Amino acid sequence: MPTLISHPAVPLAIVAIAGFRNVSLRLLLAGALFSIIPDADAIGFRFGISYDHLLGHRGFFHSPTFAFLASLIGASAYRQLRSSYWTAFLVLFVAMLTHGILDAATDGGLGIALLSPFSNQRYFLPWQPIAVSPLGLERFFSARGLDVLASELRWVWLPLLSLGLIGILFRHLKMKSQSPKRNRVNARPKRIGIGIE
Repeated sequence: MPTLISHPAVPLAIVAIAGFRNVSLRLLLAGALFSIIPDADAIGFRFGISYDHLLGHRGFFHSPTFAFLASLIGASAYRQLRSSYWTAFLVLFVAMLTHGILDAATDGGLGIALLSPFSNQRYFLPWQPIAVSPLGLERFFSARGLDVLASELRWVWLPLLSLGLIGILFRHLKMKSQSPKRNRVNARPKRIGIGIE
């Protein structure tokens, strides 16, 4: 899996593309939370839930079905998120859905149960450029952890930063083209005359 640091890059990119007029700060924070919620399934290891179990790590909680259901419920707080229901749903859904997709692009683990709960079959994407993050803080703060962060910078942050910057540029150009243009034909400068008698 990418680290918990990198999953929130998706809602940050959404805000950069859509702007704070469309996505409030509260919705951004909720999106960041939704982007990391699927990894709460790792607590199952402490309760004897095996990795390959339906409720195991990268199982049901990483599936599009869970993202859809959780986002339907989360979007019901749209007033508190200062958003419309469907905008809140879309931001939360994309933030959570991409968690499983990013994990499926890593080079380790058993894969993602993308069709859960209908199938517990685990899948990876055909292209897996992201180094899988080690589980546990002790292993994360090591040379391996630095390699993972470098991999995420290259394959998660830089592409999303590029998309965000393109979104900001597009919004800027759109606003500039829609701003009222001055009518220079009718605007005549006032003459200040000093009469000498």
